[in-house]
Formats: sequence, C-alpha cells, structure tokens
Amino acid sequence: MFENLQPYKIILASGSPRRRELMSGLGIDYEVRILPHVDESYPDTLQGGDIPLYIAKEKADAYIPLMQPEELIITADTIVWLDGEVLGKPVNRDDAVQMLRALSGRTHEVFTGVCLTTSAWQRTFTVRTEVRFAVLSEAEIDYYVDKYQPMDKAGAYGVQEWIGFIGVEHISGSYYNIMGLPVQRLYRELLLVG
Repeated sequence: MFENLQPYKIILASGSPRRRELMSGLGIDYEVRILPHVDESYPDTLQGGDIPLYIAKEKADAYIPLMQPEELIITADTIVWLDGEVLGKPVNRDDAVQMLRALSGRTHEVFTGVCLTTSAWQRTFTVRTEVRFAVLSEAEIDYYVDKYQPMDKAGAYGVQEWIGFIGVEHISGSYYNIMGLPVQRLYRELLLVG
C-alpha cells in the first residue's frame, strides 16, 4: 500500500499521543515534528468546522519555511462544538467540570480539520461527528476529571477513556475523528497523493 507516498517523507506535526497512535495504525512510516508556540487563535467570525480547518492550515503554514522539497506534512486540529460555541481544552479542573456538565445528556459535534502540505501543494478537509452523552452524575464527572485529568482534550473528555465507556450513548460519524484524527478519510486522501 501507499506506493504513491514513496517519494515523500511523511511528517505528523502534532504532539498528541492519540494522533500518533492513530497515524501508526495506518501502517505508514512517518516522523513527528513539533514547532513550539504555533498560534491557534482564529477569527471570531468562523463557525463550526471552519475553525479547526483554519487552525490546521495555520499550523501547516508555520512549517512551510522549514520544509524540505520531499516532505509531506500533516497538521490537524479538533474542536468540540456545542450551542454555537467551541469547547476547547479546559484551563483548570473547574472548567473541565463545567464542560462535562454542559455535554451531559446532550448531543454535540466534533470537528477535525486536516491539512496535507508539500512544497508544491496543499489540500484540506474537515470531518464532522455527532456525539450524544447520557446524563452524567456529579460523582461521575468528578471521578473522571480527578482520575483522568482531561486538560489536554477538547471538550474535557477522551472518548477512548472511562467517560466514553460509561457516557457516550450514540455516535454518528467517525469514532476516530472524536479522538482527533479521522483516519479513514485521511487514508483516502493519502491514496490520492501523486
């Protein structure tokens, strides 16, 4: 597979252990490269899936001056979207608890924007997944936040962790998108690289 990628050195530009795990699952040789302090702000006029797509492209653009001609860089960003607002990474324990309270018993959307970049071209796409949570008790929320410390996760949860096991009632779309990398769509996009 992926003979079309042989001319390229694949770079995953992400510090996320979940993205690395998912990328490894595709069976592609790649290396991780992380630039410190890449700006993840976005215009407040953007909505939903346009936000992570904008950020993924901004991340990619930060790497362009450092790229070698044979490199293909993959950048991504994931957000949780509820009631027209982004639930980003919580700033502290109270913020995480508030986010999980907001998600409890409701359906939200997870959007991941992905950008594939070489020195010659750039291709972007967004994937959307709907997630419905059961009603979570205060004890369940406290237990999860205290035990799993989800401060590095959009929406203050990891679907692959305990909260996903006991809280997620329904998913419409890619499960792996919720983890931060829609690998099925990425696979299809990588097959088109030529």
